Amino acid sequence: MRRTAGEPRARRAEPRAHLVEPRARLVEGLRRLRRTLLAVAVVAAVVVPVSAAARPRIPAPAPAVLAPLTAPNLDRIYGANRADAARAARMAADHGDRTRAAADRALAAPSRRLLHFDGRGTGRAVEVLGDLAHADRVAVLVPGSDTSLETYGRFRAGALALKDRLGPRGAVVAWLGYETPGTVSTTVLTPARAKDAAPRLRAFLRGLRGVVGPAAHLSLLCHSYGTVVCGRAAPGLDVSDLVLLGSPGTGVPSAAALPTPARVWAARGSADWVGHVPHASVGLFGTTVGFGTDPVSPSFGARVFPAGSAGHSGYFAPGSESLANLTRIVLGDTSEVPRA
Repeated sequence: MRRTAGEPRARRAEPRAHLVEPRARLVEGLRRLRRTLLAVAVVAAVVVPVSAAARPRIPAPAPAVLAPLTAPNLDRIYGANRADAARAARMAADHGDRTRAAADRALAAPSRRLLHFDGRGTGRAVEVLGDLAHADRVAVLVPGSDTSLETYGRFRAGALALKDRLGPRGAVVAWLGYETPGTVSTTVLTPARAKDAAPRLRAFLRGLRGVVGPAAHLSLLCHSYGTVVCGRAAPGLDVSDLVLLGSPGTGVPSAAALPTPARVWAARGSADWVGHVPHASVGLFGTTVGFGTDPVSPSFGARVFPAGSAGHSGYFAPGSESLANLTRIVLGDTSEVPRA
């Protein structure tokens, strides 16, 4: 068959199109990221100052000076932190903040086991669910943005759902040990809060290992911006498993770049909006904006497992596929975890 005049040109153009397509996707991703940054900056410029002006800082006592974190000292530590939470509740109530007072009062209940409490600012709390001194399977949960003492109940509910699946041999630690960024803020797009949080998390895990002993299976489960914190804290962490849930990126290009001996897992539910966020990072105004490679992408190299139809806040929902797989990881039944 005779060739037409246009055929050779079309065939020669195909390799160029093949090369241009990935570049076009990258450019479009960067454009989307810049649009996102502009939108967040505009909203933050209006919303954040108004919110700060509308709500004065809440008075609260400084955290108690506690006994060293050891198994024999746990009851004393729990009691001291409950007393601090009760004092903070009274101060918040006198200040006229009923929402914070109620949150502090709940943490002061006799059944609560607090390793740390700080009612100042947005607040921090570290709570144990289960018998930490005798557990041989321990999960530490690190939350993402918009987690504060006022929203702590939502974070705790996920920790409770996991604890219920682990049985008497397991314990869960809900670690709200840092000031999380707001979802509608510029801080949620940069590693600044993670840089501050990472040393705190490393120090806490070192102390925790002294309580549970060297033989305990310790897992670190990180959600959303919490995965950025865990990525920063990863060097040298003495944990068996590091799990990244609904991650915007960790700030490193691959699991191999996280200098940790832990197994690195990743999952994202089909209804999680973070899948539509550009996984890129750019330099802007002297800082890095965005967190790079998507942890569920093949190039990252994590052990990707299915999370079903989980939305961004649904990874610990009772009865979910995600929670079932997280339970297997924490219990050490990793051969039972399917791959996505």
